[in-house]
Amino acid sequence: MAEIRNYTLNFGPQHPAAHGVLRLVLELDGEVVQRADPHIGLLHRATEKLAEHKTWIQSLPYMDRLDYVSMMCNEHAYCLAIEKLLGVDVPLRAQYIRVMFDEVTRILNHLLWLGAHALDIGAMTVFLYCFREREDLMDCYEAVSGARMHAAYYRPGGVYRDLPDVMPQYQPSPYRNDKKLRDLNSNRQGSLLDFMEDFTIRFPRYVDEYETLLTDNRIWKQRTVGIGVVSPERAMALGFTGAMLRGSGVEWDLRKKQPYETYDRVDFDIPVGVNGDCYDRYLVRIEEFRQSNRIIRQCIDWLRANPGPVITANHKVAPPSRVGLKSNMEELIHHFKLFSEGIHVPPGEVYAAIEHPKGEFGIYAVSDGANKPYRLKIRSPGFAHLAALSEMSKGHMLADVVAIIGTQDIVFGEIDR
Repeated sequence: MAEIRNYTLNFGPQHPAAHGVLRLVLELDGEVVQRADPHIGLLHRATEKLAEHKTWIQSLPYMDRLDYVSMMCNEHAYCLAIEKLLGVDVPLRAQYIRVMFDEVTRILNHLLWLGAHALDIGAMTVFLYCFREREDLMDCYEAVSGARMHAAYYRPGGVYRDLPDVMPQYQPSPYRNDKKLRDLNSNRQGSLLDFMEDFTIRFPRYVDEYETLLTDNRIWKQRTVGIGVVSPERAMALGFTGAMLRGSGVEWDLRKKQPYETYDRVDFDIPVGVNGDCYDRYLVRIEEFRQSNRIIRQCIDWLRANPGPVITANHKVAPPSRVGLKSNMEELIHHFKLFSEGIHVPPGEVYAAIEHPKGEFGIYAVSDGANKPYRLKIRSPGFAHLAALSEMSKGHMLADVVAIIGTQDIVFGEIDR
């Protein structure tokens, strides 16, 4: 009988299931993983260092590029940190818009996670379904900011502009006939809020479709049940947050435990797992789809009924309106100073964290009173989760490493920050 040999195997950095530029050095005993050593730094973005050489506002678009699946959530934590240091009040309408788009971003993130995770394990149809829904939400991003991904929509003091009254429509094309065009534009006749409301009505049915394909699928359960089990105590010790922590049975969500913006005004539940395996983490994120949809619906109802300003009136923090700019010398000076010199943030240090789709995303900023951060440290959830990869995969088969990387929902921009 042939003896089993030990192998040291490179998994990545170009592996399609590595979810980024991850070089994973695996020590295998046959096909069983003895040790997994993640090598990071191949996608070094230097965001924290770059921030020291940019004004506070110029660093905002860099946040989008950290976790390039959860763009507006990254901006949110950064804006909260600046607002804490400045002591600026954010208009209530802007807070509701932020909460609504945080949840849109959560759904966007989980759709890509679900599609990619399922594809890694061998289920291709779910990937195509998830991208169908992502298109609608990307159109919402584009409607408010002009960009489908890197929005830079949140600003210190509020949001860039109010929600549009018209939704962009599909244009005639030689590739679609008049009936197809009418069908595509049928839910785009009103405002952005009308389009989003239509999405919230349709979305629960789509989540049911994902569950029909996966939840009781025996192949899916064989690949995820009992894989990558982490106990609640160990999850907390390893610094897990988000669905990774809740999947292990710890009911911890910053939106409930340390509410920010208007999360204390909306009604939602925290889904929690039992066994701490890949399957439970999948179920937690599926339920988060439904809860996020519920929050978006409440925000739509409130925003419809309550017009108002969407950014602070303090022109040392936010630019004046275009009308004021062209009719008033004071506002012209404010505009010039703001975009040439930036915001002067009072000296101090601050930590602001949000419940990002992947876990706790925090910004620790130190200001020395200048127009640039003295130091910036980003607390990204994926970094702590990746550190636990070796512990989670020890004793599992090589194929299970793919499932464990998928369940961690890693995006490398925030790890190699």
